[in-house]
Amino acid sequence: MTPKGFYFSGISAGLKDSRKKDLGLILAPENSKCTGLFTQSTVRASCVDLCEQRISKAGNLIRAILINSGQANACTGDFGLRDSLKATSEVANLLGLNKDQVLICSTGIIGVPIPMSNLISNLPTLVDKLSNNNSSDVAEAILTTDLTIKRILIETEIEGRRIRILGIAKGSGMIYPNMATMLSFLACDVEIEKNIWDSMIKEAARISFNAISVDGDTSTNDSFIAINGGNKIDSQYMPIIKEGINIVCQRLAMAIVRDGEGANCLVEVKVDGARNDFDALKIARKISNSSLVKAAIHGCDPNWGRIISAAGSSGVEFNLNDVDLFIGEYQILNSGRLIQFDKEEISLYLRSKMKGKYLVSDTVEIMIDLNSGEGIGRSWGCDLSKRYVEINSEYTT
Repeated sequence: MTPKGFYFSGISAGLKDSRKKDLGLILAPENSKCTGLFTQSTVRASCVDLCEQRISKAGNLIRAILINSGQANACTGDFGLRDSLKATSEVANLLGLNKDQVLICSTGIIGVPIPMSNLISNLPTLVDKLSNNNSSDVAEAILTTDLTIKRILIETEIEGRRIRILGIAKGSGMIYPNMATMLSFLACDVEIEKNIWDSMIKEAARISFNAISVDGDTSTNDSFIAINGGNKIDSQYMPIIKEGINIVCQRLAMAIVRDGEGANCLVEVKVDGARNDFDALKIARKISNSSLVKAAIHGCDPNWGRIISAAGSSGVEFNLNDVDLFIGEYQILNSGRLIQFDKEEISLYLRSKMKGKYLVSDTVEIMIDLNSGEGIGRSWGCDLSKRYVEINSEYTT
Protein backbone atom coordinates (compact mmCIF):
# COMPACT_ATOMS: atom_id res chain seq x y z
CA MET A 1 0.00 0.00 0.00
CA THR A 2 0.95 3.67 -0.37
CA PRO A 3 -0.27 6.96 1.13
CA LYS A 4 -3.99 7.44 0.57
CA GLY A 5 -4.88 9.77 -2.29
CA PHE A 6 -1.51 9.49 -4.06
CA TYR A 7 -1.09 7.77 -7.42
CA PHE A 8 2.02 6.57 -9.21
CA SER A 9 3.08 5.37 -12.64
CA GLY A 10 6.35 4.27 -14.23
CA ILE A 11 6.91 3.04 -17.79
CA SER A 12 9.54 2.52 -20.46
CA ALA A 13 9.25 5.41 -22.90
CA GLY A 14 12.37 4.68 -24.93
CA LEU A 15 14.37 7.46 -23.34
CA LYS A 16 17.25 5.02 -22.69
CA ASP A 17 18.85 2.52 -25.01
CA SER A 18 17.58 -0.30 -22.79
CA ARG A 19 13.96 -1.26 -22.30
CA LYS A 20 14.07 -0.40 -18.63
CA LYS A 21 11.53 1.99 -17.16
CA ASP A 22 12.64 5.60 -17.64
CA LEU A 23 9.57 7.81 -17.16
CA GLY A 24 7.65 8.26 -13.90
CA LEU A 25 4.71 10.27 -12.62
CA ILE A 26 3.43 11.06 -9.13
CA LEU A 27 -0.05 12.54 -8.65
CA ALA A 28 -1.01 14.10 -5.31
CA PRO A 29 -4.52 14.77 -3.96
CA GLU A 30 -6.20 18.16 -4.14
CA ASN A 31 -5.17 20.81 -1.60
CA SER A 32 -1.78 19.17 -1.12
CA LYS A 33 1.20 21.09 0.24
CA CYS A 34 4.55 20.88 -1.51
CA THR A 35 8.06 21.88 -0.57
CA GLY A 36 11.38 21.28 -2.28
CA LEU A 37 15.11 21.51 -1.63
CA PHE A 38 17.49 21.70 -4.57
CA THR A 39 21.12 21.61 -5.63
CA GLN A 40 23.24 24.54 -4.48
CA SER A 41 25.43 24.28 -7.57
CA THR A 42 25.57 27.43 -9.69
CA VAL A 43 25.32 25.14 -12.74
CA ARG A 44 21.72 23.94 -12.58
CA ALA A 45 19.35 22.24 -14.96
CA SER A 46 16.40 24.32 -16.13
CA CYS A 47 13.98 21.85 -14.54
CA VAL A 48 15.45 22.70 -11.11
CA ASP A 49 14.79 26.41 -11.61
CA LEU A 50 11.29 25.64 -12.91
CA CYS A 51 10.47 23.48 -9.87
CA GLU A 52 11.76 26.09 -7.47
CA GLN A 53 9.75 28.84 -9.14
CA ARG A 54 6.52 26.86 -9.20
CA ILE A 55 6.79 25.66 -5.61
CA SER A 56 7.54 29.20 -4.46
CA LYS A 57 4.58 30.51 -6.43
CA ALA A 58 2.09 27.74 -5.78
CA GLY A 59 3.37 25.40 -3.09
CA ASN A 60 -0.20 24.74 -1.97
CA LEU A 61 -1.33 23.89 -5.50
CA ILE A 62 1.31 21.47 -6.82
CA ARG A 63 -0.34 18.22 -7.86
CA ALA A 64 2.02 16.29 -10.13
CA ILE A 65 5.71 15.47 -10.60
CA LEU A 66 7.02 14.11 -13.89
CA ILE A 67 10.43 12.39 -13.73
CA ASN A 68 12.59 11.20 -16.61
CA SER A 69 15.88 9.29 -16.43
CA GLY A 70 18.61 8.93 -19.00
CA GLN A 71 19.08 12.61 -19.72
CA ALA A 72 19.81 15.33 -17.16
CA ASN A 73 18.70 17.97 -19.69
CA ALA A 74 21.26 20.24 -18.01
CA CYS A 75 23.65 22.55 -19.88
CA THR A 76 21.42 22.25 -22.97
CA GLY A 77 20.78 25.98 -23.38
CA ASP A 78 17.31 27.25 -24.23
CA PHE A 79 16.24 23.74 -25.22
CA GLY A 80 16.33 22.63 -21.60
CA LEU A 81 13.69 25.10 -20.44
CA ARG A 82 11.64 24.73 -23.62
CA ASP A 83 11.43 20.97 -23.24
CA SER A 84 10.64 21.16 -19.51
CA LEU A 85 7.81 23.61 -20.18
CA LYS A 86 6.41 21.49 -23.00
CA ALA A 87 6.50 18.28 -20.97
CA THR A 88 4.76 19.79 -17.94
CA SER A 89 2.18 21.49 -20.15
CA GLU A 90 1.31 18.18 -21.82
CA VAL A 91 0.98 16.42 -18.46
CA ALA A 92 -1.22 19.24 -17.16
CA ASN A 93 -3.54 18.91 -20.17
CA LEU A 94 -3.86 15.15 -19.70
CA LEU A 95 -4.62 15.50 -15.98
CA GLY A 96 -6.85 18.57 -16.26
CA LEU A 97 -4.47 20.71 -14.22
CA ASN A 98 -2.92 24.13 -14.57
CA LYS A 99 0.62 23.86 -15.97
CA ASP A 100 2.00 25.58 -12.85
CA GLN A 101 0.73 22.63 -10.80
CA VAL A 102 3.14 20.24 -12.52
CA LEU A 103 6.84 19.82 -11.73
CA ILE A 104 9.53 18.01 -13.71
CA CYS A 105 12.75 16.37 -12.55
CA SER A 106 15.37 14.94 -14.88
CA THR A 107 18.41 12.75 -14.24
CA GLY A 108 21.06 11.23 -16.44
CA ILE A 109 23.92 12.42 -18.61
CA ILE A 110 24.68 16.14 -18.43
CA GLY A 111 24.49 18.01 -21.73
CA VAL A 112 22.02 15.57 -23.32
CA PRO A 113 18.45 16.77 -24.07
CA ILE A 114 15.37 14.62 -23.54
CA PRO A 115 14.11 12.71 -26.63
CA MET A 116 10.92 14.72 -26.58
CA SER A 117 9.06 12.80 -29.27
CA ASN A 118 9.40 9.61 -27.20
CA LEU A 119 8.44 11.37 -23.98
CA ILE A 120 5.38 13.17 -25.37
CA SER A 121 4.04 10.16 -27.25
CA ASN A 122 4.18 8.02 -24.10
CA LEU A 123 2.54 10.48 -21.71
CA PRO A 124 -1.04 9.20 -22.32
CA THR A 125 0.10 5.67 -21.36
CA LEU A 126 1.92 7.03 -18.32
CA VAL A 127 -1.26 8.80 -17.15
CA ASP A 128 -3.47 5.79 -17.89
CA LYS A 129 -1.29 3.59 -15.68
CA LEU A 130 -1.59 5.82 -12.60
CA SER A 131 -2.39 3.64 -9.62
CA ASN A 132 -2.10 3.66 -5.84
CA ASN A 133 0.02 0.49 -6.14
CA ASN A 134 2.66 1.56 -8.66
CA SER A 135 5.19 3.42 -6.49
CA SER A 136 7.80 0.71 -7.16
CA ASP A 137 7.49 1.46 -10.87
CA VAL A 138 8.38 5.09 -10.20
CA ALA A 139 11.29 4.01 -8.00
CA GLU A 140 12.57 1.93 -10.91
CA ALA A 141 11.93 4.55 -13.58
CA ILE A 142 14.15 7.17 -11.93
CA LEU A 143 17.30 5.00 -11.73
CA THR A 144 20.52 5.65 -13.67
CA THR A 145 23.71 3.90 -12.45
CA ASP A 146 21.87 2.57 -9.38
CA LEU A 147 21.94 -1.16 -8.82
CA THR A 148 18.78 -1.28 -6.70
CA ILE A 149 15.55 0.65 -6.25
CA LYS A 150 15.26 2.76 -3.10
CA ARG A 151 11.77 2.80 -1.65
CA ILE A 152 10.82 3.13 2.02
CA LEU A 153 7.25 2.98 3.37
CA ILE A 154 6.34 3.27 7.02
CA GLU A 155 2.91 3.42 8.57
CA THR A 156 1.45 4.13 11.95
CA GLU A 157 -2.00 4.26 13.51
CA ILE A 158 -3.20 7.44 15.21
CA GLU A 159 -6.66 7.46 16.81
CA GLY A 160 -7.74 4.53 14.65
CA ARG A 161 -6.48 6.10 11.44
CA ARG A 162 -3.79 4.43 9.33
CA ILE A 163 -1.16 6.99 8.25
CA ARG A 164 1.52 6.26 5.66
CA ILE A 165 4.75 8.01 4.71
CA LEU A 166 6.44 6.92 1.48
CA GLY A 167 9.85 7.91 0.19
CA ILE A 168 11.61 6.95 -3.03
CA ALA A 169 15.04 8.03 -4.20
CA LYS A 170 17.78 7.48 -6.73
CA GLY A 171 21.46 8.14 -6.37
CA SER A 172 24.69 6.21 -6.66
CA GLY A 173 27.35 8.71 -7.73
CA MET A 174 27.89 12.47 -7.48
CA ILE A 175 26.65 12.32 -3.91
CA TYR A 176 27.64 15.07 -1.53
CA PRO A 177 24.61 17.32 -1.71
CA ASN A 178 23.81 20.65 -0.14
CA MET A 179 20.10 20.88 0.74
CA ALA A 180 19.18 17.89 -1.42
CA THR A 181 20.11 14.50 -2.75
CA MET A 182 20.26 13.23 -6.31
CA LEU A 183 16.49 12.77 -6.63
CA SER A 184 14.11 11.97 -3.80
CA PHE A 185 10.35 12.22 -3.41
CA LEU A 186 8.27 11.91 -0.25
CA ALA A 187 4.51 11.58 0.17
CA CYS A 188 2.49 11.73 3.40
CA ASP A 189 -1.30 11.33 3.63
CA VAL A 190 -1.78 13.92 6.39
CA GLU A 191 -2.55 17.58 5.72
CA ILE A 192 0.17 19.73 7.30
CA GLU A 193 0.39 23.51 7.05
CA LYS A 194 2.95 24.76 4.52
CA ASN A 195 5.23 26.58 6.98
CA ILE A 196 5.33 23.57 9.33
CA TRP A 197 5.90 21.21 6.41
CA ASP A 198 8.77 23.35 5.09
CA SER A 199 10.47 23.25 8.47
CA MET A 200 10.01 19.49 8.92
CA ILE A 201 11.42 18.68 5.47
CA LYS A 202 14.39 21.01 5.86
CA GLU A 203 15.30 19.38 9.18
CA ALA A 204 14.84 15.88 7.74
CA ALA A 205 17.23 16.72 4.89
CA ARG A 206 19.81 18.10 7.32
CA ILE A 207 20.14 14.84 9.19
CA SER A 208 19.81 12.53 6.18
CA PHE A 209 20.53 13.69 2.64
CA ASN A 210 22.84 16.43 3.90
CA ALA A 211 24.82 13.87 5.88
CA ILE A 212 25.95 11.45 3.18
CA SER A 213 28.87 11.17 0.80
CA VAL A 214 29.81 8.77 -1.97
CA ASP A 215 32.39 10.80 -3.82
CA GLY A 216 32.30 14.42 -2.64
CA ASP A 217 30.47 15.74 -5.70
CA THR A 218 27.08 17.34 -6.07
CA SER A 219 25.01 17.42 -9.25
CA THR A 220 23.25 19.86 -11.56
CA ASN A 221 19.86 18.27 -10.87
CA ASP A 222 19.73 17.36 -7.15
CA SER A 223 16.15 17.61 -5.91
CA PHE A 224 14.21 16.56 -2.83
CA ILE A 225 10.47 17.20 -3.21
CA ALA A 226 7.94 16.38 -0.51
CA ILE A 227 4.14 16.56 -0.72
CA ASN A 228 1.48 16.05 1.93
CA GLY A 229 -2.24 15.74 1.42
CA GLY A 230 -5.25 14.30 3.21
CA ASN A 231 -7.13 14.95 6.45
CA LYS A 232 -5.56 16.85 9.33
CA ILE A 233 -4.60 15.32 12.66
CA ASP A 234 -4.39 16.90 16.10
CA SER A 235 -1.20 18.90 16.54
CA GLN A 236 -0.20 16.76 19.53
CA TYR A 237 0.61 13.93 17.09
CA MET A 238 2.85 16.04 14.87
CA PRO A 239 6.06 14.77 16.55
CA ILE A 240 5.10 11.25 15.46
CA ILE A 241 4.79 12.40 11.86
CA LYS A 242 8.08 14.29 12.10
CA GLU A 243 9.86 11.23 13.46
CA GLY A 244 8.43 9.11 10.66
CA ILE A 245 9.66 11.54 8.01
CA ASN A 246 13.13 11.55 9.57
CA ILE A 247 13.23 7.76 9.60
CA VAL A 248 12.19 7.49 5.94
CA CYS A 249 14.76 10.08 4.84
CA GLN A 250 17.60 8.55 6.82
CA ARG A 251 16.86 5.07 5.50
CA LEU A 252 16.79 6.40 1.94
CA ALA A 253 20.03 8.29 2.52
CA MET A 254 21.75 5.16 3.80
CA ALA A 255 20.37 3.18 0.85
CA ILE A 256 21.93 5.70 -1.54
CA VAL A 257 25.34 5.38 0.09
CA ARG A 258 25.09 1.60 0.38
CA ASP A 259 24.46 1.56 -3.38
CA GLY A 260 27.33 3.95 -4.06
CA GLU A 261 29.21 3.33 -7.27
CA GLY A 262 31.73 0.57 -6.62
CA ALA A 263 30.92 0.52 -2.90
CA ASN A 264 31.48 -2.59 -0.80
CA CYS A 265 30.31 -1.34 2.58
CA LEU A 266 28.43 1.40 4.36
CA VAL A 267 30.43 3.61 6.72
CA GLU A 268 28.59 5.24 9.62
CA VAL A 269 30.45 8.04 11.40
CA LYS A 270 29.15 8.99 14.85
CA VAL A 271 30.40 12.14 16.55
CA ASP A 272 29.35 12.72 20.16
CA GLY A 273 30.28 15.28 22.78
CA ALA A 274 30.62 18.28 20.46
CA ARG A 275 29.70 21.79 21.52
CA ASN A 276 26.55 21.59 19.40
CA ASP A 277 24.89 19.39 16.79
CA PHE A 278 26.12 21.62 13.93
CA ASP A 279 29.77 21.07 14.87
CA ALA A 280 29.23 17.35 15.35
CA LEU A 281 27.64 16.94 11.92
CA LYS A 282 30.36 19.03 10.31
CA ILE A 283 33.07 16.73 11.67
CA ALA A 284 31.13 13.59 10.79
CA ARG A 285 30.62 14.77 7.22
CA LYS A 286 34.29 15.63 6.85
CA ILE A 287 35.32 12.13 7.89
CA SER A 288 32.75 10.31 5.74
CA ASN A 289 33.79 12.42 2.73
CA SER A 290 37.55 11.90 3.13
CA SER A 291 38.99 10.02 0.15
CA LEU A 292 41.89 8.86 2.33
CA VAL A 293 39.54 7.43 4.95
CA LYS A 294 37.43 5.79 2.24
CA ALA A 295 40.49 4.25 0.59
CA ALA A 296 41.83 2.95 3.92
CA ILE A 297 38.50 1.27 4.67
CA HIS A 298 38.46 -0.32 1.23
CA GLY A 299 41.92 -1.69 1.95
CA CYS A 300 40.79 -2.87 5.40
CA ASP A 301 43.56 -0.74 6.87
CA PRO A 302 42.79 0.65 10.38
CA ASN A 303 44.61 3.89 9.56
CA TRP A 304 43.17 5.90 12.44
CA GLY A 305 45.47 8.82 11.67
CA ARG A 306 43.44 9.59 8.55
CA ILE A 307 40.26 9.69 10.61
CA ILE A 308 41.57 12.08 13.24
CA SER A 309 43.26 14.20 10.56
CA ALA A 310 39.97 14.59 8.71
CA ALA A 311 38.26 15.63 11.95
CA GLY A 312 40.98 18.19 12.58
CA SER A 313 40.55 19.74 9.13
CA SER A 314 36.79 20.13 9.50
CA GLY A 315 37.04 23.72 10.71
CA VAL A 316 35.63 22.79 14.13
CA GLU A 317 37.87 23.51 17.11
CA PHE A 318 38.33 20.78 19.71
CA ASN A 319 41.02 19.56 22.08
CA LEU A 320 42.68 16.32 20.95
CA ASN A 321 43.50 15.56 24.58
CA ASP A 322 39.76 15.06 25.21
CA VAL A 323 39.08 12.76 22.27
CA ASP A 324 38.08 9.09 22.35
CA LEU A 325 38.17 7.21 19.04
CA PHE A 326 36.70 3.81 18.16
CA ILE A 327 36.59 1.70 14.99
CA GLY A 328 33.75 -0.68 15.62
CA GLU A 329 34.09 -1.85 19.21
CA TYR A 330 37.84 -1.35 19.15
CA GLN A 331 39.16 1.71 20.97
CA ILE A 332 42.11 3.53 19.42
CA LEU A 333 42.39 6.75 21.45
CA ASN A 334 41.52 7.37 25.09
CA SER A 335 41.57 11.05 26.03
CA GLY A 336 43.82 11.68 23.06
CA ARG A 337 46.31 8.99 24.00
CA LEU A 338 47.00 6.02 21.74
CA ILE A 339 46.23 2.76 23.48
CA GLN A 340 47.30 -0.75 22.57
CA PHE A 341 45.17 -2.34 19.87
CA ASP A 342 45.44 -5.35 17.59
CA LYS A 343 45.78 -4.06 14.04
CA GLU A 344 45.03 -7.46 12.52
CA GLU A 345 41.89 -7.84 14.60
CA ILE A 346 40.54 -4.47 13.42
CA SER A 347 41.53 -5.31 9.86
CA LEU A 348 39.52 -8.52 10.14
CA TYR A 349 36.57 -6.47 11.43
CA LEU A 350 36.78 -4.23 8.35
CA ARG A 351 37.05 -7.22 6.00
CA SER A 352 33.96 -8.74 7.58
CA LYS A 353 31.92 -5.76 6.40
CA MET A 354 32.76 -6.09 2.72
CA LYS A 355 29.96 -7.36 0.49
CA GLY A 356 30.03 -11.06 -0.23
CA LYS A 357 32.64 -11.89 2.41
CA TYR A 358 30.53 -12.72 5.45
CA LEU A 359 26.84 -12.87 6.24
CA VAL A 360 26.96 -9.98 8.69
CA SER A 361 26.08 -6.32 8.70
CA ASP A 362 27.90 -4.35 6.01
CA THR A 363 28.26 -1.25 8.20
CA VAL A 364 31.66 -0.06 9.35
CA GLU A 365 31.22 2.08 12.47
CA ILE A 366 33.55 4.94 13.36
CA MET A 367 32.87 6.76 16.62
CA ILE A 368 34.50 9.90 18.00
CA ASP A 369 33.62 11.39 21.37
CA LEU A 370 34.97 14.93 21.79
CA ASN A 371 33.88 15.03 25.45
CA SER A 372 33.27 18.76 25.28
CA GLY A 373 29.49 19.16 25.01
CA GLU A 374 26.12 17.61 24.22
CA GLY A 375 26.22 17.90 20.43
CA ILE A 376 25.76 14.76 18.32
CA GLY A 377 26.06 14.16 14.59
CA ARG A 378 25.75 11.21 12.22
CA SER A 379 27.03 10.89 8.68
CA TRP A 380 27.17 8.01 6.20
CA GLY A 381 29.67 7.21 3.50
CA CYS A 382 31.20 4.20 1.75
CA ASP A 383 34.57 2.84 0.78
CA LEU A 384 36.40 4.10 -2.31
CA SER A 385 37.19 1.21 -4.64
CA LYS A 386 38.91 0.61 -7.96
CA ARG A 387 35.48 -0.21 -9.32
CA TYR A 388 34.37 3.39 -8.66
CA VAL A 389 37.18 4.62 -10.93
CA GLU A 390 36.27 2.06 -13.58
CA ILE A 391 32.59 3.03 -13.57
CA ASN A 392 33.29 6.73 -13.88
CA SER A 393 36.05 6.38 -16.44
CA GLU A 394 33.59 4.57 -18.70
CA TYR A 395 30.58 6.82 -18.07
CA THR A 396 30.12 9.80 -20.39
CA THR A 397 29.19 13.05 -18.61
